[in-house]
Amino acid sequence: MSKLYSFRRCPYAMRARMALRYSGVAVQIVEVSLKAKPAEMLELSAKGTVPVLSVDGQVIDESLAIMHWALAQNDPQDWLLKDDSAGQQLMVALIEENDQAFKVHLNRYKYAERYPEQPMETYRAAGEVFLRKLDELLEGRDYLLGGHPSLADVALMPFIRQFAHVDREWFGQTPYVRLQAWLQRFLESTLFVGVMQK
Repeated sequence: MSKLYSFRRCPYAMRARMALRYSGVAVQIVEVSLKAKPAEMLELSAKGTVPVLSVDGQVIDESLAIMHWALAQNDPQDWLLKDDSAGQQLMVALIEENDQAFKVHLNRYKYAERYPEQPMETYRAAGEVFLRKLDELLEGRDYLLGGHPSLADVALMPFIRQFAHVDREWFGQTPYVRLQAWLQRFLESTLFVGVMQK
């Protein structure tokens, strides 16, 4: 049986779990306490970060790699946009921007007290540049790259959720109404609700 070591609220683990659930891969979820990581997980991956997937003697310890592995097994709604090369390029670019740049702004905004060099609003404004870009992409469609979810939507959603939840009142009154609707659609989806159940 495949095992996924995960921490429910970690955005990286969240996106891996969504991809695994969507693809229908049977996997045993091991909920990890980040303060007391299990020895068997550390034996599999010395990095000590979640998620870690152990499958058929193979260890995958990067969330995006887990997502790609899951979709290689089964991708019924074409999250990988296999016949859309322009969409694929944009997907890669969006995920890279999220994981490299936006994640830094998110961390500083969420834990502003650890980064006293700038006020919280400065970190939020830096992250807002990405929110604006995503909101523009959603013009005239429900998902970032088309009429159905793609890998980009699911890879980004947990991070946008985290950013929105730092100050929900602020996020709710921003002009990014398309992004707000996109996020809400995911939060209410059976896929997300399913992975967040204890």
